[in-house]
Amino acid sequence: MGPLQGVKVIELAGIGPGPFCAMMLSDMGAEVIRVERSAAVAPGDPNDPPKDVLARGRRSIGVDLKNPDGLETVLKLVEKADIVMEGFRPGVTERLGLGPDDCLARNPKIVYGRMTGWGQEGPYHLAAGHDINYIALAGALEPLGRKGEAPVHPLNLVGDFGGGGMYLAFGLVCGVLEARQSGKGQVVDTAMVDGAASLMNMFWGMKASGVWNDERGTNMLDTGSHFYDTYECSDGEYISIGSIEPQFYAELLELSGLGEQSDLAKQMDRTQWPAMKERVTDLFKTKSRDEWSAIMEHSDVCFAPVLSMDEATQHPHNVERGTFIEVGGMTQAAPAPRFSRTEVAVQGPASHPGADTDDVLADYGFDADTIAKLRDVGAVA
Repeated sequence: MGPLQGVKVIELAGIGPGPFCAMMLSDMGAEVIRVERSAAVAPGDPNDPPKDVLARGRRSIGVDLKNPDGLETVLKLVEKADIVMEGFRPGVTERLGLGPDDCLARNPKIVYGRMTGWGQEGPYHLAAGHDINYIALAGALEPLGRKGEAPVHPLNLVGDFGGGGMYLAFGLVCGVLEARQSGKGQVVDTAMVDGAASLMNMFWGMKASGVWNDERGTNMLDTGSHFYDTYECSDGEYISIGSIEPQFYAELLELSGLGEQSDLAKQMDRTQWPAMKERVTDLFKTKSRDEWSAIMEHSDVCFAPVLSMDEATQHPHNVERGTFIEVGGMTQAAPAPRFSRTEVAVQGPASHPGADTDDVLADYGFDADTIAKLRDVGAVA
């Protein structure tokens, strides 16, 4: 029922941001076929699906892409698809015979998505790398952290998933919409360094306006201010405060008990932020996280307790919204975003590599004899 129902995607299986993008497309209703290497195929119990949440919601086929018949099999799938997506280093799919020109020759409307860290060209484009490297080069890592301390890498959320997988998903949907008007496909070059840089555009605007300091941990949003930070409580747990707007800051002063200290009312006096931070830090250590939650939850302070992954699944807000679900016996986040009419849902747990080869090929027009012959010559597994 999702908004991408009817869109067919061929995913050349990889790791990290590519599967995340494919998961997003599947969550929105697309039919995604995950092409795995034959060597990865092994018997698996369908009642015990793989613990790979990023591979949820799509069927898997095992193919030897170095076998001419295996390559031809995938190209025949491409003929009936809307999207091909891959996450290899530049030039790999061209050498396999599955590059953009090969796929566009079979299907002129195909949208060919490429996911790399550095992009398809540039001095770094053939170098190995990971999320931490891409956001470092993009200027997105250096500002993250406290004054006088080293930059703090925010898991691999900014490069792999924010700057990579989400930008690829957005680009692919844009490409499909354009192809339906023009009748022509194209290549979507998604580089995590580009996406991470794009995520920083608000801060480029703040820098140009003179309201962003280059020194880490001295700005309103980077732990420099006392009204936008996390604070330890008496029980060792943490809370988050984001009282930027004057009316929200006023409520923070009132509910915290700081309202009678007039110097704290000078919210945007940066010279006072370090001293104010110390006082607020000491204050929040006087009560437990639950006590502060009882005081500030559901107010306009812009407050939330800092929850662990397990705690987040039990919070009443997330429970009521169904933010977390269970698929294949595993807790995970539900599809996002949500739609008023075209309801989205996970199409199932991850498949064991190659588990759906026969069914997928049959659905794409291969008869039983052809499938048997492909297996006999080692083209599929």
